[in-house]
Amino acid sequence: MRTIHGLALTLIALIAGCATATPYQPVDGGFGYAEQKIESNRYRVTFAGNSRTELQTVENYVLHRAAEVTLAQAYDYFIVSDRTTKGEAEDRQPTVTFGFGSFGFGHHHHGGVGIGTSAGREGTEYQGAIEILLMRGKKPADNANAFDARQILENLGPAIQRPERKEPEAGADAVPGAA
Repeated sequence: MRTIHGLALTLIALIAGCATATPYQPVDGGFGYAEQKIESNRYRVTFAGNSRTELQTVENYVLHRAAEVTLAQAYDYFIVSDRTTKGEAEDRQPTVTFGFGSFGFGHHHHGGVGIGTSAGREGTEYQGAIEILLMRGKKPADNANAFDARQILENLGPAIQRPERKEPEAGADAVPGAA
């Protein structure tokens, strides 16, 4: 019976991992952020979220990544020259249900476990994309499409959900050839 309980808990943990929003990470399995250099100071920045990722989160992650790209290229602010957000209905989120039980007739008792699956509820996968021009100096106050990269990181940074860090296996951090 312990084996069944252990198996059930493991499966629940696996399913729960699939039921979380896309974290702020490079594209992995089709979800996450990416950027593409178009010209020396022009980039396209994207973020694709799974059906558990809210529209506002996708938009914030795109801006956050644009700010990181801006500072990494030694610029101060960026101007959004094009913005696209789209959502696609998605209904592939699986759900799993478990059942434990026993029944008996006379002196014979039987136990068992049942597992059921379904396609789950429909959600929307949002994707955001912006094209940015990287600029140096002070952000112009009269341009609503200009964003100070440092202020974006400061203001949006606390809301960024990064993937959980996996602990290295014992001995995995050893330097090869070191004695």
